[in-house]
Amino acid sequence: MKKAIKIILIIFVILVMMIGSSCFVITNEDQYSLVRQFGKIDHIVKNAGISYRIPFIQTVDTLPKKTLLYDLSPSDVITSDKKTMICDSYILWEITDPLKFAQTLNCSISNAESRLDTTVYNATKNIISATSQDDVISGRDGALSAAIIASIGNSLDQYGIALRDFQIKQLDLPDDNKAAVYERMISERNNIAAQYTAEGSSEAKKIMNSTDKEVTVMLSEAEKEAEILIAEGEAEYMRILSEAYADEGRQEFYSFVRSLDALKASMKGSNKTVILSADSPIAQIFYGK
Repeated sequence: MKKAIKIILIIFVILVMMIGSSCFVITNEDQYSLVRQFGKIDHIVKNAGISYRIPFIQTVDTLPKKTLLYDLSPSDVITSDKKTMICDSYILWEITDPLKFAQTLNCSISNAESRLDTTVYNATKNIISATSQDDVISGRDGALSAAIIASIGNSLDQYGIALRDFQIKQLDLPDDNKAAVYERMISERNNIAAQYTAEGSSEAKKIMNSTDKEVTVMLSEAEKEAEILIAEGEAEYMRILSEAYADEGRQEFYSFVRSLDALKASMKGSNKTVILSADSPIAQIFYGK
């Protein structure tokens, strides 16, 4: 009898401990606890710690309360100029409203990833289909990702989730047309380089013509100034000469000097002999007449 009572007491204590432990809900830092009563969400525990529930009546589901990574499968997209490209990307997302998430996606992470896959792919397709292949390639530095995030906007709020980041791991051409596209891009870059070279040569020609014109004008001005100075010097010379001849005391001397200059100018070549008639003005100077 005592043995039976002990066994019953032990079973009772175990049942009490099991029921007591099932009353506690332990919520970690990185999760939400959804407490359901008869299948319907009664309340949500968002803060870490210990809370309580009614055993056998209330059940608990958990959802991640952290940023999650989802790697999208590579997919084909077509640019505005009808060129096919392969886009390989990933997203960072998190649950912001666990109640909406549970109601719309049935607390399923796989359902959420499926919805994210569809939404992100549609946005990627729409953005790239409105962009040329060259702009898509040049937009791999972040502009393309920003445009896709802006296109998605707040459309995921209805599911209680938020897109935190979208990044393109690889945006490449199909293997069968890589070579042709690269050759076309090289040709286009060469044409642009040739255009820049032609524009540079034209601008250099304009600068050279302008410089030559300025040099010509400067030389013309210099020659003009030189002629003016020469004319002024000759005028000054004539004035000095006129003043010298106007002085009777010096007139005879200057006449003598000028006669000598004239005689010197007439003596050319190796023959230095000059024959003058007696009545020549120069001969008369030598005779002292």
